[in-house]
Amino acid sequence: MTDQAATHAALEVSPSNAASPGTAEKVAASLQRRYAAERRFRFFGLAAVVAALTFLGLMSVSIFLNGYTAFWQTKMQIEVDFAAEALDPKGGLAQDSLRKADYPGLLKQSLRQTFPKVEGRRDRRQLYKLASGGAASELRDMVLADPTLVGTRAAVWITASDDIDMLIKGRVDLSLPESERRIKDKEIAWVEELRVGGVIEQRFNTRFFPAGDSRDPEQAGVLGAAVGSLLTLVVTLVLSFPLGVMAAIYLEEFAPKNRMTGIIEVNINNLAAVPSIVFGLLGLAVFLNFFHLPRSAPLVGGMVLALMTLPTIIIAGRAAIQAVPPSIREAALAVGASRMQMVTDHVLPLAMPGMVTGAIIGMARALGESAPLLMIGMVAFIVDVPGGPTDPATVLPVQVYLWADSPERAFVERTSAAILVLLAFLICMNLVAQLLRHKLERRW
Repeated sequence: MTDQAATHAALEVSPSNAASPGTAEKVAASLQRRYAAERRFRFFGLAAVVAALTFLGLMSVSIFLNGYTAFWQTKMQIEVDFAAEALDPKGGLAQDSLRKADYPGLLKQSLRQTFPKVEGRRDRRQLYKLASGGAASELRDMVLADPTLVGTRAAVWITASDDIDMLIKGRVDLSLPESERRIKDKEIAWVEELRVGGVIEQRFNTRFFPAGDSRDPEQAGVLGAAVGSLLTLVVTLVLSFPLGVMAAIYLEEFAPKNRMTGIIEVNINNLAAVPSIVFGLLGLAVFLNFFHLPRSAPLVGGMVLALMTLPTIIIAGRAAIQAVPPSIREAALAVGASRMQMVTDHVLPLAMPGMVTGAIIGMARALGESAPLLMIGMVAFIVDVPGGPTDPATVLPVQVYLWADSPERAFVERTSAAILVLLAFLICMNLVAQLLRHKLERRW
């Protein structure tokens, strides 16, 4: 029924229409105003949803366009003379001898042979910048993996420097004067020579996922931060979820309704709104300075984040328990169940999906936090992948913060790529939680 038809119907059923035409006009005008207000409300609500989705889409597209190129890395092929005199002078192909060989010198020699016309110390220093700072380590790993390379000459692919990578990806403004560019005209000419020869190309960045952090953008990866985030979240979940569930059950089912309980409830609600950096200061003062726990460790980070997420889990858990119909409790008690049996066998299974929702919200907030972790030292430059909760580590949000603060242009795309990994991490975590919630859900 349209608004006009509804108005006519309301006027027809009004017994005072014939006697009071002025009243009928007032009713019609009132209905029109209400319908107009409803249309405006719907319009503003739809506009708010469209605006939110538009901003979310713009942000997602911007992050993707800036970050997807980090999953590709420029490689260049050079001829390397793995001379036995330089790599294994004593013979025997001993791993220790091969590991300590002068691979940086070998790399420089190969670059000079690739560009024999380059002379002069300054030009050669620029020439050496074509290769990544980790290219010598790549040559070492090749020899250690296949010692039969010693004494041979082979064409190998090595990682190009971040400046060359940005040039190949078109992220260098060549219209600027040479003095305002990190990459000089001679380097551009050398890269063009490699491009014409077909010995420079982009390949999938195999180091981005299995490597830790590095000062060189082309060598940096997210595995260390991802493992640190996983260990931190595991500690957070193990500490906060059981404590939050037990606190919610006690406050709702067993705690006496007195002033002390009221004070506790008010403080729990207030703690949920406390800035996260306050929890970082608490962790710094208590866990590090008083208990002397290891600095920059997922164990301490998880404990700090557990304190931060605990109020959220308690509030969501109490709401889930309150949503269970009183008839469930009355029926359980009527058949002879104790209060504990009533809670564990009847109320808790029905409230568990809501509690899992609270845990999801708390874990999602913990996954994206960086301020409290900065206070406990998880901002340190960590190269190695942590092997346990007490090893030095960082987390993905802090890794994003560190890379965003780096001056190299290549770290800009690494920053966006790390955000994509963080979002994928969050989506996977939410999917697992939703599956658990669906499995635990019961209907009454």
